[in-house]
Amino acid sequence: MWGAADAGKVVIMTQHDQQVTTADPAPRRPVRQLLAASVGNAVEWYDWYAYTFLATYIADQVFPKGSGNSLVPLLSTFAVFAVGFFMRPVGGLLMGAVADRRGRRAALTVTILLMGGSSLLVGLTPTYASAGVFAPVVLVLARLLQGLSVGGEFAASTTFLVESAGPGRRGLFSSFQYVSTTAGQLAASGVAALLVATLSEGQMDGWGWRLPFVAGALLSLVGFWIRQGAHETHPVPGGETERPGLFDALRHHPRQSLLICGITAGGTLAYYTWTSYLPTYAELNTGISKSQALLAGTLSLAFFALLQPVGGLLSDRFGRRPPLLFFGVGFAVLSVPLLSLLNGSFASLLLVQCAGMVLLTGFTSISAAVNAEVFPARVRAAGIGFPYSLTVALFGGTAPYVGTLFKEIGSPGLFPWYVAVLCVVSSAVYLRLPETAHKGLER
Repeated sequence: MWGAADAGKVVIMTQHDQQVTTADPAPRRPVRQLLAASVGNAVEWYDWYAYTFLATYIADQVFPKGSGNSLVPLLSTFAVFAVGFFMRPVGGLLMGAVADRRGRRAALTVTILLMGGSSLLVGLTPTYASAGVFAPVVLVLARLLQGLSVGGEFAASTTFLVESAGPGRRGLFSSFQYVSTTAGQLAASGVAALLVATLSEGQMDGWGWRLPFVAGALLSLVGFWIRQGAHETHPVPGGETERPGLFDALRHHPRQSLLICGITAGGTLAYYTWTSYLPTYAELNTGISKSQALLAGTLSLAFFALLQPVGGLLSDRFGRRPPLLFFGVGFAVLSVPLLSLLNGSFASLLLVQCAGMVLLTGFTSISAAVNAEVFPARVRAAGIGFPYSLTVALFGGTAPYVGTLFKEIGSPGLFPWYVAVLCVVSSAVYLRLPETAHKGLER
């Protein structure tokens, strides 16, 4: 018999006679839940992208110039950026395990404090002139911690967002993952642009580049406060033996882990190509000015953020597979034609970016929901975090390097085909993906 506490739940019996709740409970304080995940996520990505936008200033202050080569500091700065990127799978595994063993809110608290601390560390990094080799060592440590935090943030906030959603709203809640990510990226770009416009070159080199990182540390405290009042969506199991081990998701769910890689590969390559690399790609191959390329990128990102809730709502109504195939097949067919439309004009770049953003929304708006629906609750965060972050590091993080490499070897036209082929691979995965939009989320 069901008691009053069981009302509204669907319970099934497994072969081991265990009860598994599969229905979505009504969300508690849904706005607070969305804010807890979104504000913290935006702060995380603000801190992450601020490093990219201010890389030239960091390079001049923290790394010594090579003999006769002014590019050495900048190359060193981007090498440190790459190190942070490849710490993300470690963060996804470790912080995902914390989320599964200690609760989602505990992991979200750790990730935002970790990002705030590492951001402050970047802001307080001494110059090479004052501390010598100790300066780049501090910067490397800060970026390692940032990579750990960002990888863990996705694992924890993805599961938290989707588990906070009520029936028929997982896609909508999922979409706020990329709404907040884009908001953080735009904020970092805006703050960097404002400082460059208002401070002199000497002030930027001396102390101005540090301000966004100190501000990011302070903002992380706001996110921490909001997250403290959030409702836990995954109560901690009672006994220590019931809690999952670090590698339980990989050991017991290898198929689901590979599925996350297949779902993500085409999406992450297309995402980083269209949201981060496309302005540079246009500069390298069409000669458009840097200022016009950055303006087109900023406008398209704002458009992209507005599209996300629309994509999430449509997936809640029509299912996950249609938008995923809209994205995958769309990019497989249109990547080459779209990129061939770039002709050096602002209008062509803005059109190509916005068209790609429409297609990309089919993936980004629901990727959190799709990933969460693949794994059982017990290992959901770690199960998502490691394969997702590893795939992002391998395909998304390397997109600018692969595109530039094709340019260097004299075959820039191969890059659109690279995007198309990987989207074909992911589309094949989407075709075989079971439809989960209208099923309850296992608790």
